[in-house]
Amino acid sequence: MEFYCESCETAMCLECTEGEHREHVTVPLRDVLEQHKSALKNQLDAVRNRLPQLTAAIELVNDISKQLTERKNEAVTEISNTFDELEKALHQRKNALITEVENICSTKQKVLQAQLTSLLQGKENIQSSCNFTEQALSHGSATEVLLVQKQMGERVSALARHSFPEHPHENGHLECQVETDGLRRSIQNLGVLITTGTVGHTSVATGEGLRHALVGQHTTVTVTTKDKDGELVKTGNAALRSEIVSADGVCTEAEVVDNKNGTYEVGYTIRSEGEFSFSLLLYEQPVRGSPFRLRAVKPSDVLQSPDDVKRRVKSPSGGGGHVRQKAVRRPSSMYSTTKKKENPIEDELIYRVGTRGRDKGEFTNLQGISTSSNGRIVVADSNNQCIQVFSNDGQFKMRFGVRGRSPGQLQRPTGVTVDMNGDIIVADYDNRWISIFSSDGKFKNKIGAGRLMGPKGVAVDKNGHIITVDNKACCVFIFQSNGKLVTKFGARGTSDRHFAGPHFVAVNNKNEIVVTDFHNHSVKVYNADGEFLFKFGSHGEGNGQFNAPTGVAVDANGNIIVADWGNSRIQVRLGKLCSTALAPSCPTSTQQRTPFTAPRAWPSHLMVMWRWQTLGTTALRSTATYSRDLRQPLSPLQALTTTQPMYSTGCNDLSNTAF
Repeated sequence: MEFYCESCETAMCLECTEGEHREHVTVPLRDVLEQHKSALKNQLDAVRNRLPQLTAAIELVNDISKQLTERKNEAVTEISNTFDELEKALHQRKNALITEVENICSTKQKVLQAQLTSLLQGKENIQSSCNFTEQALSHGSATEVLLVQKQMGERVSALARHSFPEHPHENGHLECQVETDGLRRSIQNLGVLITTGTVGHTSVATGEGLRHALVGQHTTVTVTTKDKDGELVKTGNAALRSEIVSADGVCTEAEVVDNKNGTYEVGYTIRSEGEFSFSLLLYEQPVRGSPFRLRAVKPSDVLQSPDDVKRRVKSPSGGGGHVRQKAVRRPSSMYSTTKKKENPIEDELIYRVGTRGRDKGEFTNLQGISTSSNGRIVVADSNNQCIQVFSNDGQFKMRFGVRGRSPGQLQRPTGVTVDMNGDIIVADYDNRWISIFSSDGKFKNKIGAGRLMGPKGVAVDKNGHIITVDNKACCVFIFQSNGKLVTKFGARGTSDRHFAGPHFVAVNNKNEIVVTDFHNHSVKVYNADGEFLFKFGSHGEGNGQFNAPTGVAVDANGNIIVADWGNSRIQVRLGKLCSTALAPSCPTSTQQRTPFTAPRAWPSHLMVMWRWQTLGTTALRSTATYSRDLRQPLSPLQALTTTQPMYSTGCNDLSNTAF
């Protein structure tokens, strides 16, 4: 073998070069030998380098296996000790019950024996007196009879008058009742084995706090646990801890909150600026990407992005035309720099909350949204039959609501608002009433039962009256907070005082009532007594026209913000002019985003609830918050900021609410 065929990658003899390999590229074997030796050596080195990794992995798995065996033995010991103690407690209780039975019986017997002794003594006295007297009468002389009469007369009379204890002083009732059904059920359910398939290398951490933090401000990140196959783990109790260490070795404590659904909130507060190493360890193994490089800066050092400033220019249309905004690239957070961002974000999006699902923080049919004076976002999820509450930065806080048709239960919540006391007021379309809950979700009262046919939107005016739009009855009801009807107005029709499927309602700072008339494609305004003031809008796609308006809100200047559902946009009525505030482009050729509920009050921000449509099927539902300014006509490319609070359904003055 003196030759090598490069085409066939094989050694061959001289004869073969003139045979089947005559048209192939052949070289002397010695020329390629060193090359192949070098390549093989490199491959050998590469595979040998894996040995330390495999050795470490074997040691780690062996350690975990050993730890698992130890935990198993500890659990078995704990189970044995627990049941031994329970068995001992059962014997102790058995003996105690027997002793108590003996004591009770002894006490009762003493009473009965004392009574019996008294009765026997009385009986003996009577019998002996009778026998003696009868003997004297039968066989005694006259003198003896007179003597007996004198001696025994008083004794017999006394015995006849004597009160003997003829009625029982005790009873014979004594039994032992042992309720074992509940105990047996408890025994059957006694003990819970806690485990999870969570592993660190597939679990992920999310949140701006992984990379950036403001000194002195509480920051949170979310850890989502997964198993070895990358599937979500939906149970809690995993051993998660964090390490935040500065360059000089100073540690910052972090608090881990178990949401009991496979996610964990890790919160921390950095006290000094600088670079930190942020490790998240799940069963002492790092989650994906850990440790993270964390940088803390002072709040005063966070500057606005120059790119963001450059974008704040007037619309080419002059601000009055109907212009749809194209997707533009913007910084994703306050930590943005001049570096180009990869993900296009529309309409000055600040954040978005929610995905499709039935867990906490997930939605299936968003209907109503509101805010409270303490900085909470309240959302009505119709198909999940619940109310969910979030913080002002979109963090899940709580949910409440049980499906049903009894007071305190929810069947199809649509509108939601928060009154001045912090109570959460919910319009329940299918239950045909308004439910009132405390700020922590406890049911307080229901109103409108027997009057309402299909309440949808709900608001609270300055007098504390609860205003609801009855979608089925095509009218507006005004109630006192105790449920007493103040007035109602409207009926089915097309005139100024009639509605065709009204949806939502808002109250402005003049205590005027603003109602969206869905099928009449208009917005109508009434005074607090229900008298018609004015309306605007007609069917169409132009400025000031609507295609099935739904949600509505009003700001402090009386500007009316309307969710133009059919046209997939938000319109703002500034005085007598309408402008398109948000006109989102579709993320793909088969998707459409439609606003369902209009913005809710937030200082400097506009909060909208969107539905993503994919080929006619709702695929994702979420709420989104945008910066905005209603002091001048809006256009898609303008800077949208203000420090004025907005007014909307049931919202109070939020000028002191931080965002």
